[in-house]
Amino acid sequence: MTESISHSGAWGLALIMIVLVSWALYRYLAPKTWREWGSAGAVQAFIIALYAEMYGFPLTIYLLVRFLGLDGSDLNANLWTTLFDVGKASMLVSMLLGYGLVFIGIGIFIQGWRELHRAHQQKRLATDGLYGLVRHPQYTGLFIALFGEGVVHWPTLFSVGLFPLIVLAYSMLARHEERRMIEHFGEEYRTYRQHLPKFIPQRGQIWKLLSKSSAGPGGTRKP
Repeated sequence: MTESISHSGAWGLALIMIVLVSWALYRYLAPKTWREWGSAGAVQAFIIALYAEMYGFPLTIYLLVRFLGLDGSDLNANLWTTLFDVGKASMLVSMLLGYGLVFIGIGIFIQGWRELHRAHQQKRLATDGLYGLVRHPQYTGLFIALFGEGVVHWPTLFSVGLFPLIVLAYSMLARHEERRMIEHFGEEYRTYRQHLPKFIPQRGQIWKLLSKSSAGPGGTRKP
């Protein structure tokens, strides 16, 4: 069936993308505890499933044809193109929107990592920059990037199904990290936590989050 579906069968490219994205993931997340490794493992499964279907075998399309009676005469590995049957236009739109979210998410993620590193060196609590908008900006960036790539750009059964599990895993990890922060910073962190949301900025501050994702002062702690 791979031969009858365009944009599939490029397993070499799938392997390259999995290796590159996985390297970047572990380079910046740098998991140490079993909780961190468990959360990173969920993202790793998301990456493998996504690029294996994007460039290798489109399992989602196969299952839709096999069990939901989708027309199999003119299939594409991209779900939007297959469902809406408007040629490459839907794939182009989903690619532009998806990559836009990916770049925004990566920008937030990396800037949060920089602020985290700077604060660690200064041995202080981060309360400005991205950490002045949300308590865990690195995870916010991660969620945006994964949503853009695996839900908007190239949705599959596995990527769409894994995304809420990843959010849940990192929500639990963030809760554990905040307990550690309270042990270390005490009342200072309790006050900080009371005034800022966990992942999503307050109304009217979303654009501030986007603008601060490219540059700005930072502070630090575990995201």
